[in-house]
Amino acid sequence: MGSELLTIAEGFSIVAEGLRGLAKAEGGSTKDKSVKAQPSATEKAQKQDAAQEQPATLEGIRALMAQKTQEGKSKEIKELLQKYGAAKLSAVKPEDYPALMQEAQVL
Repeated sequence: MGSELLTIAEGFSIVAEGLRGLAKAEGGSTKDKSVKAQPSATEKAQKQDAAQEQPATLEGIRALMAQKTQEGKSKEIKELLQKYGAAKLSAVKPEDYPALMQEAQVL
């Protein structure tokens, strides 16, 4: 059984190498494009800087909160909105936008 598994593995290796060759011939990359690359620390810092530079507008806060949601901070965002007496962002008073944005940035 062990030698049969090795033969199968060798067959897969040959097929994979053939597919890599085809990808190169078509001008593609040999990297697996189905795997999403994790953002580097630099990319995360750049995104955070961009979020901090956005003005305290509804759109700016929405973008920042979307980023925080992607970082897994949905619960904290909901609690922050409740602090400002709102169940959703559109219910927050415009005069509270700067303070809300500042607090959201430190989440």
